[in-house]
Amino acid sequence: MGGFHSHASDDHGHAHDHDYGRAFAIGIALNLGFVAAETVFGFLANSMALLADAGHNLSDVLGLVVAWAGAVMAKRAASPRFTYGLKKAPILAALANALFLLVAVGAIGAEAVRRLFNPSVTEGGTVMIVAGIGIVINGATALLFAQGRHDDINIRGAYLHMAADAAVSAAVVLAGLMILWTGRQWIDAVMSLAVAAVILWSSIGLLKESVWMSLAGVPSGIDIDAVEAALSRLEGVETVHDLHVWPLSTTETALTAHLVAPDVASTDALVKAAQAMLHDRFHIEHCTLQIERTHLEDTTC
Repeated sequence: MGGFHSHASDDHGHAHDHDYGRAFAIGIALNLGFVAAETVFGFLANSMALLADAGHNLSDVLGLVVAWAGAVMAKRAASPRFTYGLKKAPILAALANALFLLVAVGAIGAEAVRRLFNPSVTEGGTVMIVAGIGIVINGATALLFAQGRHDDINIRGAYLHMAADAAVSAAVVLAGLMILWTGRQWIDAVMSLAVAAVILWSSIGLLKESVWMSLAGVPSGIDIDAVEAALSRLEGVETVHDLHVWPLSTTETALTAHLVAPDVASTDALVKAAQAMLHDRFHIEHCTLQIERTHLEDTTC
């Protein structure tokens, strides 16, 4: 039994490669300013909904910082100790983002419950104005990351944070309007609980996928049975075994496999065909393939 090993990496550029450094910088600056304003006016208006949203926005600022750091670390060159570089850093950043969201949900929920049983006077007009500004800021920040949300879980985490914030700010505006109309102060606490529920819902998917990727699970967009079937259909391949697929980073996937092809005319041609198929069909850009043959004298190419 012989083998031919090949490591393939597509270095001529990925369609989803994009430098989001400017987007992160703008998003962090805008949201820091808004957190400060929302906190001040939240105390002035005695609005738990505004303070809850400010706390959530602060967690988003931290999340954007972590996501930015992860994206920067992923570009570090390989070293003797980190032979793949720090490509998994954005996966950890996405996981940290999910945890930030859960902490925010707990804090918001606890204070909202307290306010529900001990309501206080809230200035609905101030709440509406400040939250309305939040819709604009969070919506604009979300758009900065919209392009990469389908290809990179780290960027998707940033996008979900901002998009959820825009929706939450809209809910806070509604709370202020309802308080002005009805004068019922408990609406502020109830809307805060609704905010917490929205945040929790949006964070569940991010948490599940980031944990999955941290544990080197098969990326959600790849059907490993389909990969095995496609490799088996390559000319000369009889069977496939020891197939492993895992995320190398938030945008790159790695694969190793043994292809049993005793009668293949050229192992080099088979490897190139497999590389092209994996790249074009499954977007797997790093693969290590071993071709197993029955004739040792034919295993070198």
